[in-house]
Order: sequence, then structure tokens, then C-alpha cells
Amino acid sequence: MTFDPFIAATRFGTGLSPVHAPPASVQDLLRDLSGEDVIARAIPIVPFATAEPRPEEYVRLRRAENAAETDGAKAVANADVQKWRTDARALMYANTMKTIGRSIAAPIGLRERLTAFWADHFTAKGRNGLLRHMITPFIEEAIRPHIAGSFVDMLRAVTTHPVMLQYLQQDESHGPSSPRGIRRGRGLNENLARELLELHSLGVAGRYTQTDVTELAELLTGLTYNPTTGFQFDASMAEPDSETVLGITYGPKATLQTIYTAIGNIALHPDTAQHIARKLAVHFVSDTPDTDLVAAMSDVFIRTEGDLHAVMTAMLDHPAAWSPEQVKVRPPIEFLSAAFRALDVAPDALLALDLQNMRRWIERPLRIMGQPFQDPVGPDGWPEAAQDWIIPQGMAGRISWAMRAPQEFRDPLPDPRDFVRTALGDNPPQAVVFAASSAEKRSDGVGVILASPAFQRR
Repeated sequence: MTFDPFIAATRFGTGLSPVHAPPASVQDLLRDLSGEDVIARAIPIVPFATAEPRPEEYVRLRRAENAAETDGAKAVANADVQKWRTDARALMYANTMKTIGRSIAAPIGLRERLTAFWADHFTAKGRNGLLRHMITPFIEEAIRPHIAGSFVDMLRAVTTHPVMLQYLQQDESHGPSSPRGIRRGRGLNENLARELLELHSLGVAGRYTQTDVTELAELLTGLTYNPTTGFQFDASMAEPDSETVLGITYGPKATLQTIYTAIGNIALHPDTAQHIARKLAVHFVSDTPDTDLVAAMSDVFIRTEGDLHAVMTAMLDHPAAWSPEQVKVRPPIEFLSAAFRALDVAPDALLALDLQNMRRWIERPLRIMGQPFQDPVGPDGWPEAAQDWIIPQGMAGRISWAMRAPQEFRDPLPDPRDFVRTALGDNPPQAVVFAASSAEKRSDGVGVILASPAFQRR
């Protein structure tokens, strides 16, 4: 099993394109990670620190609304609040289009695929209207800069980010013996500590105990976020004395640096290396990845202290990564992105969509297919197993979209006899070639190609 340009483009990139040639080597794929992030510059997404509308502005507007004494003042204040909400929705929708647009425009798309992988690994959602529109800015700020860098840096950035702190209710966690905890009668919230160990680092099978979870939760007290004051370490919320996590004792005084040190040690635990290596292999290669592939990636993770570029190099250099069988199913967001890419739909065309058409062709179809944008059910993110995506409603949604949407974005549509190789490569299944060539209308032929198992899998 050796390098194959078709596999490189579909398994590790965002799909085949009539504009961008598939990668010619593993080095092409790796250069996509080590070079300048040209797509982020071409299609900018504003990071959390400067994205608007700001949550603190919403708090101010709501206070003004509550303080308004006359009907006229209340009406003006309410209009300001509604405008903030409208602007927040507009940002969310624009970032949806930009995320898909980047997958279309990227020469290869490995950086986009990894950004999506890590965004799912560190799933976070807005617990309320204050931060619901800030998920993409969170990804842009805390995840994308680190996807080919240090896992330690990424884990620290994500764990202490305002979006993650509010999602896992760390802002409610008080050391039981802390001054503020005693004064307010508050206690621990273990959500962040549990997900940090169970999902983000060691994994469900990792060698940690409930005591480790509780001790880590105590260590993390003090990390908090307030929409008015932002992120901070509040010593009055921090549990005093030492905590022992995974056999290492921290303290006796809680500080932000102590928390960073603990996160770094957790990030470099051998179980973390195994969990991250296997999860990457499952995402890109197979639901049951080759054990030698996982071991090679895990060994590199340990040896390089979490260098994610080196881990991806180990994956791409391993023969098991190039197995010709297409056993993974594209999740809905990948399916739409790959379809737009194969059709050569301009990212600007997506960004120009009005709200009605964005909902009609993007938001609602993703929901019907089973993957509402950035809205998984829980902190464990989206499923990886193929059978979780091959379900009747989801497949019906994919087929319906494939038959109806392309003609809304390309006029004229490509000839299906040519498009079958644009979308499926130089050796498409003969059954798909026949069906596409026999279609009475171009829209039917293009739809058959996009709905085919050969396009749905990677």
C-alpha cells in the first residue's frame, strides 16, 4: 500500500476539484500544514478576542433594558437587544459559509480537515445566547493555530478558553474550602475536569480514577469567565492546599501557572498519546485502524512531546494509511463541502447567500442529514462509525440535496460524463458511469454521482 493521489485528496483532503490538482506526494500534504495559512488570510474568520457582537455588550444592553422606566425608553432598549441578537445570528451564519468556503478554496484541504477534527475533539457549544455565535471564533483562536503544533499548547488554550469554561460550567465551580465557596455556599463542578481527562486527553480507557477527577476539579477552581470581565483566575474561588492528579502533586498554593503545568503533564501522559493517535487514525483511515499504525503515531507523540505535525507525518508515512478500501463515510458537512468543491462553486457564491437560501440549502439539509452545524448533542462530539451516518433519514437527505442543490449553484451544470471523473477520480465505478451517462437531464446525472456510495465514502 503506497501513496495514491486520489486517496490523498479524498481521505486526507477536502475532495477532488476541477481547479486544484490532487497532492502528488506525502510532502505535498505536509506542506499544506507547515506552510503559511493562506486560506485563513483569503477567507478570514475573526477570532474570539475581537469578534462582534461582544457578550459584554449584550450584558450592558440587557441592563439598560431592565433599567428603562418609560415605554419609549423600553422600546429603544429592546430594539438594541434585538439588533445584538440579529447581528449574532448573522455572524454565525457567515462563519458557517466561510468554513465551507475554506474547504472549497483550499488547494488540498488537510488543514481544514484537521481543524474540523480538533474542533470536534474539543466540542463546545454556547450554553446560552451570549456565546452561541462564538464557536467558530473559538475554533479560530484556540484550535486552528495549533493543529500542526504542540498538543500541550492546544490543550492549554482550549481548556482555559472562555467558550469551554462556560460550556462545561467551570464558571460555577468553587473550591468548597475557598473564601468565595464558603461565603456563597458553593462547591465543585467536575464537568471540565472529567471531560479534560475522559475526552480531551487520556480517553475513556485511560488510567485515571474518580479521585483524579475530583482532585483535578479542585485544582481547576479559580478558572472562570464572566461576560463583563472576561477570562480570569480568581484566587478567591480556588481550593487551598495541594491536589494530586495522576500521581503528581500540585500546590500548595493554587495559581494559573500550576494549572498550566498540570494540563501540560496530562497532555503528555502515555495514555493521551495512545488516545490521540487512535482517534486520528479512526477519523482519517478506518473505524478499526491498524494497530501498528496507531502504535507508530503514539510512539512519535511520546518521543516528540506532542508534536502534532510529527504525528501526522507518522500517519502519512505508514502503509496502512493508504489502504485502497474506502471504509469511512463522509459526515454531512464534509459531503456538502466536497460536493461544492467538485462542482467548483465559488466560496463567494456561498457568502452571498441570503438567509432564506442559506437555511434552505445549508442549515436545514445538514440538520436533516443528522449533523446540524456545530451543534452535537454532547461534549463527545459527532460519531465516527460509518453506520451512524448510513441511516434512512440521513441518506434520504443526502440524495434529495444531491438531486436538487447543484443546479442552484452551477448554471450550466457540468456534463455528467465528464463530472463523474471530476468527482470520483480516474477510475469511477462503472455502474455510476453508466447511470450518469444514461440520465435524461444533467441535474439527474450530477445528482446520481454525488449521491453514489463512491462519493459518500472516503
